[in-house]
Amino acid sequence: MTELVLEARDIVRTFRVSTGFMKPKIPLHAVNGVDLAIERGEVVALVGESGCGKTTLAKMLLGLLAPSKGSILLGGKDIATLGRLSVARMVQPIFQDPYSSLNPRKSIGSIITLPLKVQGDPEPETWRRRVEEMMELVGLPRRVYNNYPNQLSGGQRQRVAIARALVNRPEIVICDEPTSALDVSVQSQILNLLQDLRNELGLTYLLISHNLAVVEHLATRVAVMYLGRLVEQSDTDTLFATPRHPYSEALLGSVLTPDPRLSVPDTHLGAAYPNPLDLPTGCTFHPRCQRAMPHCSTIAPRAIEMADGGRVECHLYDQDEGRRKA
Repeated sequence: MTELVLEARDIVRTFRVSTGFMKPKIPLHAVNGVDLAIERGEVVALVGESGCGKTTLAKMLLGLLAPSKGSILLGGKDIATLGRLSVARMVQPIFQDPYSSLNPRKSIGSIITLPLKVQGDPEPETWRRRVEEMMELVGLPRRVYNNYPNQLSGGQRQRVAIARALVNRPEIVICDEPTSALDVSVQSQILNLLQDLRNELGLTYLLISHNLAVVEHLATRVAVMYLGRLVEQSDTDTLFATPRHPYSEALLGSVLTPDPRLSVPDTHLGAAYPNPLDLPTGCTFHPRCQRAMPHCSTIAPRAIEMADGGRVECHLYDQDEGRRKA
């Protein structure tokens, strides 16, 4: 039987945004009714354009932002009833830029030790040994224990960030673009390291990435986000072979090819991104959709459960209301 380690139930996060001097603030629904369940041992990738709500969702799952509506469950317990330290022991982040996320005035050893101190580990006499063991596990030599971040390469700094996240053995790691700030030659090393650590430590990952090659390599399941909603969820092989939602198709079609004979791909999404402060009626994707039907502009699609376990929010798959099956 599968075990859910993290579950989001219809969560919403609304911000009040100023539109000008002496004008009233209006709501911005950064996350707008997301349902997401992550099983133990999975690597769930969250993909979508910049501004679609991925980082806001990640902050809520980390306990850094409270949902305006809905609930988040960690190990079956509502995150609102857990203390911040309890959440931190279960969920840890790995940030995009390893340099800005590390304190330049702290040594490598003290940076990795910090979670043990903050989270109240009861055995301080073991901290040095455990930190050195974690450094070795992520491929850092023990001799850099007293070094500072500016003395390390970008790949080594990201290994420090990974060691810091894992030193207290969390169950879930949220990786926000963990390789985008690294040289291409180093990216594969970090990705392979994350895969090895997942197998060795029994970790569960939520991977946020724009790099679909990274997603295809690392993820077991993909959630596609558009304007605050998850429009498609599917296992990785199925999504890359036969994407169901037109937006998923457009994302996969946007991948550049190294073939010099081919031009930049046309995703047919247009140059203008919808205004998140003034969302389109009905399906929010319909103004950019090549397969939109008349009712797409007035009726919001519901989530359709597919036979293979996937899920898609699109009228093309809604048979109950007379929609044709794609």
